[in-house]
Amino acid sequence: MHRRAFLSLAAAATFQGGRAASASKPNILLLMADQFRGDALHCDGNAQIYTPNLDRLAYAGARFRCAYSSTPTCTPARAALLTGMAPWNHGLLGYGKVADRYPVELPRALKNAGYFTSVIGKCHYTPQRNVHGFDEALLDESGREESIDFRSDYRSWFYSVAPQADPDKTAIGWNDFRAAPYALPEELHPTTWTANTAVKFLQDYQRAQPFFLKVSFERPHSPYDPPQRWWKHYESADLPKAQVGDWAKRYAARSGPGNEIWHGDLGAEQVRSSRHGYYGSVSHLDEQIGRVLEALERRGWTEETLILFVADHGDMTGDQNLWRKSYAYEPSARIPMLMRWPKGLVSSPRGSVRAEPVEIRDILPTFLDAAQAPTPEMDGRSLLDLWRPVTKWRTHIDLEHDVCYSPLNHWNALTDGRMKYIFHARDGEEQLFALTQDRHELKNLAGDSPYSATLAQWRERLVNHLATRGDAFVKNGKLALRPESLLYSPNYPRSNARG
Repeated sequence: MHRRAFLSLAAAATFQGGRAASASKPNILLLMADQFRGDALHCDGNAQIYTPNLDRLAYAGARFRCAYSSTPTCTPARAALLTGMAPWNHGLLGYGKVADRYPVELPRALKNAGYFTSVIGKCHYTPQRNVHGFDEALLDESGREESIDFRSDYRSWFYSVAPQADPDKTAIGWNDFRAAPYALPEELHPTTWTANTAVKFLQDYQRAQPFFLKVSFERPHSPYDPPQRWWKHYESADLPKAQVGDWAKRYAARSGPGNEIWHGDLGAEQVRSSRHGYYGSVSHLDEQIGRVLEALERRGWTEETLILFVADHGDMTGDQNLWRKSYAYEPSARIPMLMRWPKGLVSSPRGSVRAEPVEIRDILPTFLDAAQAPTPEMDGRSLLDLWRPVTKWRTHIDLEHDVCYSPLNHWNALTDGRMKYIFHARDGEEQLFALTQDRHELKNLAGDSPYSATLAQWRERLVNHLATRGDAFVKNGKLALRPESLLYSPNYPRSNARG
């Protein structure tokens, strides 16, 4: 029923093609998913989900089990990827617009390092054709077909092969909790198009210079609409039920009458249906990533390519009675991050699981490090440093999100992957979770006296982190309430601050 995992290295040896990478500059393949939970991987311990290709990447390289999206919605996460900066320094503290241009940008930096740069799929830039220096861009922006002068390359292709069809025939919204099988032939699905386009790039690539290829999938972001065969795969599966702590009962009431709510207890049946579609979308994505990796192997380039898989943020899918993203909680903020390095780049055995807190900002410096290119000063760190002797890594990572959906959803947080501290900016509520023992964040320890010293320690860390921002964030040595929105920091390129 399913495509096998991508070719073994031995099998790939018979398909040697032209050489793209040089000894000092590996090819770089960035595989990116949208709204992919960190626990939606079999190799992360989820026995119910089928992800053999992504699992193999982890087993042939490394899995970062404490990887986070500091500002877990699409645009600020992509700003971090683009710049290698933390939220305050790239300037996007919530769901705003990626700036027109930043001083340092990923595609331009790699282009300057001698790479041919190409992106396929979702960028979520504004305007959409401002691709920040990519030499080549073939876009799928799906629900962002919002301009009269823009049509994505996926939609143009779709109408060229199915001129009478409706690409939105499944009739599920872009932030909808409902799920259903894709209503059109599978070959028209945007996940399949993105993979097909990436496979063609790899099959046809003949340039002497190494490539940086970003393959950015729209799914498993809603609509949860996998092809029929992947829907069928999970019809009788024992899918995980929603995890809801006592503290989350306040979110049980439905936030609105529509299908794009941000909170509400919709019942076990709806949660299962949503996850049915979500899991099917993940497995479809995994299968299509396998095809991309197979195309890389057929060219004989696996051992000449740095491969990294990441997501921009996760998806609550009903946990804590919450839906969509933008929250500090693990289903929203923790993301999958897998890296497979070319031969000789890392001397450590493959198949490691790293527990250090890492973030999307670390991807740009990692790629520049692998390319032996100069790395400007930035907040991110090269992941390759984790395998170098006497390298001191960060002890924790900062998380935050400006007002999103409601003034009630406005927070800052810190985590090291073992503990998490959350400060709610509207009313000052604090949450403390012991993730090692309570990975579903069911018990808020902030009011428990045995944890008072731990709470004070994490609060002080957040005070120190935010103090440089001024009295709006820390006043008289204490965390300040912030009932008003501050979507853009002073470091955001000001000509771009809209709204």
